[in-house]
Amino acid sequence: MGRKSPYPVEFRNDAVALFRAAGGRRTYAAVAADVGVTGETLRSWVRQADEQAGGAAGSGEKGSESRDEELVRLRAELGRLRKAEKEWELGARDPAAGGPVFRAGDEGMTGRWDFISDHRADFGAQRICRVLGVSRSGYYRWLAGTAARQARQVADDALVAEIREIHADHKGTYGVRRVHAELRGFGHTVNRKRVERLMRVNAIEGRHLRRRKRTTVPDKLAPPAPDLVRRDFTAGELDEKWCGDITYVQVGGTWLYLACVLDIYSRRLLGWSMATHMRTELVIDALTMAVAARGGQVAGVIFHADRGSQYTSAAFAQVSKRFGVRRSMGRVGSSYDNALAESFWQGLKREALHGTFTTVRQARLEIFQWLTYYNARRRHSSLGYLSPVEFEQQHQRGHRLTLAA
Repeated sequence: MGRKSPYPVEFRNDAVALFRAAGGRRTYAAVAADVGVTGETLRSWVRQADEQAGGAAGSGEKGSESRDEELVRLRAELGRLRKAEKEWELGARDPAAGGPVFRAGDEGMTGRWDFISDHRADFGAQRICRVLGVSRSGYYRWLAGTAARQARQVADDALVAEIREIHADHKGTYGVRRVHAELRGFGHTVNRKRVERLMRVNAIEGRHLRRRKRTTVPDKLAPPAPDLVRRDFTAGELDEKWCGDITYVQVGGTWLYLACVLDIYSRRLLGWSMATHMRTELVIDALTMAVAARGGQVAGVIFHADRGSQYTSAAFAQVSKRFGVRRSMGRVGSSYDNALAESFWQGLKREALHGTFTTVRQARLEIFQWLTYYNARRRHSSLGYLSPVEFEQQHQRGHRLTLAA
């Protein structure tokens, strides 16, 4: 009998789905680097999944699953059509009376200088300046700076092209600060205000949050754990403090629930779990994956969460005790007591959950892509705009040099 894999079945299945979604455009090594495993490990998971799929062929399960997913898709489509019907009622989306939509604006001095240049051969610059009430010396100063403006425009156009490429590469999620950090990472010496101006003028912006839904349901009878963090979301070392939380994603007419475990020091996502239920197994699976990601040696780490019934359950307390994890909990109804996990979910919802999912399979794939991207590539402001994986690698190199010295 072979050695048991330290990676949960859920994680392996999502990694296989991520590789298959690439459609041959990415190698095993490229996908595995995002997931955090070796290329050969991912190859073996894909091979095992193919073998299992071949053994299950003809069982009828696939047809049943397709019917369920089609039902969810049709319900979602019906909801979208009903919403669109309300939006297109007579006058529902007309601009407000007196608004600026169809009102001509002042074209500014640049438009006047251009007008003078276009007509000075016929009427003379002096006469046109007098009629327009502008300074002739001002016009000639503007004219003398034409070459410099053209050069700046060429440079701006080139920079906008790079900004668009970065924005598209990160699926439209990056705002000014992260685009600026990416440009600096590529070796560009560029002012952040210039990046902000160009993104504003060219209507390039990151994604914004939508409304959230309550998922924390406290168990009033369960004994709470003490608050060992007290809103201090800093740590001096890896695996000193972890935090976790639960959120949701709407999939057609149902919900997909997610649990996470984050290392507070490196902001790295160590463990997660996704399911169509919000039972205690959801948070246990996420914690188990986090422990496996750290090699099983996590005794003494503090795990901070809210007082939801999943985290206060006896089953979760038993699993935490077996791993040597010290439980910590914030107050009921205070998002600030678990601000780091809340911020993580905000990033996910702002950057990845910007559409309506019709199937659970589609939702899982999109979320898994973002989670692996978050760890391996997404620049984090509190880490000096390094990704969590880069930050941990840099920290570990510094630790080894300190030991060697």
